[in-house]
Amino acid sequence: MTSELEKIDLIRARLGVGYKEAKEALDAAEGDVVQALISLEQKNRDWNEKLYGKGNEFIAQFKSIIEKGHKTKVKVKKDDKTVVEFPATIGALGVLGAMASTPILIVGALGTIAGLANNYRLEFDRTREDNWQPEVEVPDDTCDNQPQH
Repeated sequence: MTSELEKIDLIRARLGVGYKEAKEALDAAEGDVVQALISLEQKNRDWNEKLYGKGNEFIAQFKSIIEKGHKTKVKVKKDDKTVVEFPATIGALGVLGAMASTPILIVGALGTIAGLANNYRLEFDRTREDNWQPEVEVPDDTCDNQPQH
């Protein structure tokens, strides 16, 4: 018969778990090594599936935020004239970059103060749908203009 420590070492070697987790699984399986291995494998599989599901959920939310950001435009205006226009996602990346670097943050703050002093303002414009139309038109009479042999 193998000792309890040898059983724990076997479980640890096979699944890469700690002594405590191996001992708890062995105790729950009433000393049956195979049952303890099955139990730990199932627990790890459930955890991996949950993690995979949360990862997919996070990616879907991230995509949604990016799509909304592309539909929202940030306009810098002076009086009624638009000086510059860009997607909100670009603005968000700029803010993150400024937060990551102190010199960029200082330059951004000074630029904001200068813009306010010169009566510049920000406007957010959310487009409801994509109004993009192709600029290339295909003529309908392409077959009529070909030379006949």
